[in-house]
Amino acid sequence: MTARRRSAAALAAAAALLGGAMIATPASAADPEPVEAGITVPRVDGMGADWINGVDISTVLSLEESGVQFFDFDGNEADLFEVLADAGVNWARIRVWNQPYSSDDPSLGYGAGNVDAERATEIGRRATAAGMQVLVDFHYSDFWAHPGQQYSPRAWRGMDLPERTQALHDYTTDTLMMMREAGVAVGMVQIGNETTGGEIAGVSGWEDTAQLFQAGSEAVRDVFGDEVKVAVHFTNPERAGQYASVARELDERGVDYDVFLSSYYAFWHGSLENLTSVLSEVATTYDKEVAVAETSWAYTLEDGDGQPNSVDSVPEAYSASVQGQALAVRDVMQAVADVSEGRGLGTFYWEPAWLPVGPPEDYDANWELWQEHGSGWASTYSQEFYDPDGSLGDEWADEFGGSGWDNQALFAFDGRPLESLRVYEYAETGSVGPREFDSVADPSVTVVDGEDIVLPEEVRVSYTDGTSELQAVTWSGDVAWILGPGTYTVAGTTAAGHDVTATVTVRSEAGDGENLVVNSGFEEGEEPWTGTGSGYTLAAWDDPYAGERSTHFFSDSDYTFTIEQRLTDVPAGDYLLSARVQGGDAGPEDSVTIRAQSGISTVSAEATLAGWGDWQAPQTEALTVAADGMVTIQATGAFSAGAWGTLDEFSFIPVAEAAEVELGELVELVASAGEVDRPAYTAESVASLDAALARAAFVLDAPQPGQASVDAAVEELQAALDGLVAVDDGASGGEDSDGGTGDGAGSDSDSGPRTADADGGTGAGVDVADTADRRDAVDPADTGDARDALSHTGATAPLALVAGLLAAGAMLLIVRKRTQRSAQGRG
Repeated sequence: MTARRRSAAALAAAAALLGGAMIATPASAADPEPVEAGITVPRVDGMGADWINGVDISTVLSLEESGVQFFDFDGNEADLFEVLADAGVNWARIRVWNQPYSSDDPSLGYGAGNVDAERATEIGRRATAAGMQVLVDFHYSDFWAHPGQQYSPRAWRGMDLPERTQALHDYTTDTLMMMREAGVAVGMVQIGNETTGGEIAGVSGWEDTAQLFQAGSEAVRDVFGDEVKVAVHFTNPERAGQYASVARELDERGVDYDVFLSSYYAFWHGSLENLTSVLSEVATTYDKEVAVAETSWAYTLEDGDGQPNSVDSVPEAYSASVQGQALAVRDVMQAVADVSEGRGLGTFYWEPAWLPVGPPEDYDANWELWQEHGSGWASTYSQEFYDPDGSLGDEWADEFGGSGWDNQALFAFDGRPLESLRVYEYAETGSVGPREFDSVADPSVTVVDGEDIVLPEEVRVSYTDGTSELQAVTWSGDVAWILGPGTYTVAGTTAAGHDVTATVTVRSEAGDGENLVVNSGFEEGEEPWTGTGSGYTLAAWDDPYAGERSTHFFSDSDYTFTIEQRLTDVPAGDYLLSARVQGGDAGPEDSVTIRAQSGISTVSAEATLAGWGDWQAPQTEALTVAADGMVTIQATGAFSAGAWGTLDEFSFIPVAEAAEVELGELVELVASAGEVDRPAYTAESVASLDAALARAAFVLDAPQPGQASVDAAVEELQAALDGLVAVDDGASGGEDSDGGTGDGAGSDSDSGPRTADADGGTGAGVDVADTADRRDAVDPADTGDARDALSHTGATAPLALVAGLLAAGAMLLIVRKRTQRSAQGRG
């Protein structure tokens, strides 16, 4: 059990003693009592008097210019800075770009706030007015700077190193002087953003970049003396020796700084125990303070503005909920507070207010606002930043558009604060919330066509008090309807009655593209894989899925590990990561997570150990590779003592272009089934029709059904329609009026199934064209409800209504897929 889960469980136990009142006796005389709240947040121990509860709110001006409104906890419209301050936020981090706008027209901003020195100063002034201190985050670029993308400002191109060093010093000095004169309470200045590879401002190599770091540091000292802290910022704490190496390079070259900052996103940066360890090593070895400059977690997987979310799936560590988000933030705070000798300063949450400028259905209007005000991730005007020489031609260099971060905000889509924003208050005392159902982790499985599809026997169920448990799950029989390559969803129900959905991807036997993972099955030894943690052995000779080698894991004490591989020059496009894992003797909270990360986007999938030889096949959602072509793939295990297993056969392949699937015949048959006069046929033959309709619903609900599955559904539904056995008026057992037995639908092969209109009914049939006209009012998800009504209750819903919903949903599915293909063609 992790430290988080132990503390959450302990606090949940305390909640049981509350009985509607506060806990009678605190843990010690000095500890405050936890407060009652809507969420559970264990108290953070070890926060110093000057602890930083910071947020990065660099997009605020562009959001406000786009019409975004914020509210306080009472529902009143309010200033964002005041809402944050009232919730315990005491620092604001603000990024600064040199010239984040078109070289031809400065009014055309690159996006993400269009934050140049002037706009950063305005944000800093407002933060100061709300009682916050400010961390100034110099990117030394015209737009996004992060690992693999440290592009030179266009004004500095062509400069040699001495000229660039002086330019960086002067730009830093001028910006800080502007802020000081405006009354901004600068408390810390960051020299470069995620400069992990020793790159900054378009320069690489420590001998050269150390001069640039030092120039920035000297500018801070020139303006503020020693009153303001100088910080450097790096990422990838999960990589063995990464931070120790960086800190050594800076020390050997005499770079003057006070604070070593790290990004930490639980999606891909390893364990919190490792974060504490590597930060402690830097702090104590080089006499530095440390902090986390960026962190976040998703409170929902819903999309708020029509722009795909950067994070659209989460590992099981925390649920995608307000409760999960609060715990994720709280645990990063504790990890920093646990740094040796009290050298941890605090944390900054990245962009907690980057909200939608409008709902997804208003995408076109949203696009105009993103373009005009820079309130999205990147506008099309930033194409010149990524492609200054125009070599890409008409090919887009980035995912231009909206936020992508709205589901990780600390505010709801409508601007109202989530209770997770109160985590900074609750961390002081702890809080206790009710224990209610929160979420179920939906599994994903990938198989090669022809392999057995094995769904997990258990799934993780999370509760609002931060605890979770594995529950047995019963899957529907739909898996038998999966035929050939495609992507399908299978419904299930946990032992406690919670709905769960498994996504099954079937790949063609030859694969759907080149596997970009090098040494994917460890047959060639360890390289280029690396790892951190304990209990694992790369390229072991134990229990491989294929070949002779694998990564084996086992320990007689609780352990965690991460193995990873970095890919470069990955062509633009969408990719899927999958792997194989087996093992046993795992605890109820043990799991393996695979993830892929590019830029700020990440995808992940989890698997549990189901026993020896019971290979699980987790697969992520699609990852869109960023412009720099860099991808990190990982597998992280968190196990209790005695758990064992192997990882093998990693695959990172491009998403195959969806093959054209002909759904028209199935849609028409579903519509025909809706016109059937049910009382005119025997119960047995109608039951066969119901079963065929359930199969049709399964296929039409699939995200990407294969043609083989469609054809099989067509065949079964056609046979069911042809096999309807008529019941004569006054007769029983399906006899014809002349005493013979029924031999089909009314014994008239030309007439087809009887409809309600044919018998003088009211005309309950559903016209396909009519359902298509009304497609905007029908969600394809409704067809799943119809399917369940048929297959689970014996067709309690009117068949015509069910068939109509299926037909309408199918038509909408066809329209949406064609629209998506058209949009991809334009992009």
